[in-house]
Amino acid sequence: MVESANQARSSGRAGRWKQTGAKLFPGIAVSLLVAVTAQFLSDHYGAPAMLLALLMGLALNFLAEEGTRTKSGIEYSARTVLRLGVALLGARISVDMLTELGGVMILLVIGGVVATILFGMVAARFFGRGWRMALLSGGAVAICGASAAMAIAAVLPKTDKSERNLAFTVMAVTVLSTIAMIAYPPLSSWFGFTPLESGVFLGGTIHDVAQVVGAGFSVSPEVGETATVVKLIRVSMLAPVVLVFSLAIRAGRLDADAPGGTRPPLLPSFVIWFLVLAGLNSFGFIPVSVSYLAEQLSRWALLAAIAAVGIKTSLVRMMEVGGTAIGLVVVETVFLAGFVLAGVHLIG
Repeated sequence: MVESANQARSSGRAGRWKQTGAKLFPGIAVSLLVAVTAQFLSDHYGAPAMLLALLMGLALNFLAEEGTRTKSGIEYSARTVLRLGVALLGARISVDMLTELGGVMILLVIGGVVATILFGMVAARFFGRGWRMALLSGGAVAICGASAAMAIAAVLPKTDKSERNLAFTVMAVTVLSTIAMIAYPPLSSWFGFTPLESGVFLGGTIHDVAQVVGAGFSVSPEVGETATVVKLIRVSMLAPVVLVFSLAIRAGRLDADAPGGTRPPLLPSFVIWFLVLAGLNSFGFIPVSVSYLAEQLSRWALLAAIAAVGIKTSLVRMMEVGGTAIGLVVVETVFLAGFVLAGVHLIG
């Protein structure tokens, strides 16, 4: 009797898993297909894969409409697959990175992150934007571009404009990051920076990891390695920044103008896993091969997630964000570049 009951429960669970998988598969498959296509085009034509995935996703908005077979899987990709990608970023972070730069440069990088977010909060008032856009754009510019934007959006109270603002922010920071990848290396040479100073400048100012690597190694291998380390230090700021945002929102200080918005948890599970993986990597429990695999899985998960975000977002609605939002992201980018540039100059 007991064995029969256990078999029945197991069979029931298997049936539910199969049913859920069948429901989610079409949308997940579409998101992955867009991600693969975006990466293929990026590899052959040099455009940022994140931007291509978002643009192609926007063109497929009809797949997220009510009644389509792909809607559930696309929503799952934009939410759960996104969280998986952010969590796996932790496997690249370690305490050893901090010792390679020295305390002063580390303080400069952390100061740039904090100052840019605070500047974004102030600048948003002059541009007539709300605190959500300030935190979303400021965090994306200060930390790690599209990845940070998606992580921060996951903990902000949801409104009918959340997906639109996220898609806009990802597009804006990716475009600006690409421009910076081209413009900043000659700028660092013009200022006569040493390889260490150039690496700190490039890694401390360019938004996305891929563009940091491209800019750094275009100067020299030494600059590329330093820039990558600095960038990963900025990525490590993601968890504490998300925690501070969550605390502020739960305290009600930022949520007063959010009727109908839902408060996120204090620290989402994907951020906890980010910290766990970073801790394990710091103590040497994650082999280099596993860390590399986690990095690749993270990149593909985030690429599929941003494709899904694009599919869920109406291009017409995204354009409603307006020129003031573009201006906000631009001045935040300029502020971060000026802050790090001044810091490197003074320290050097």
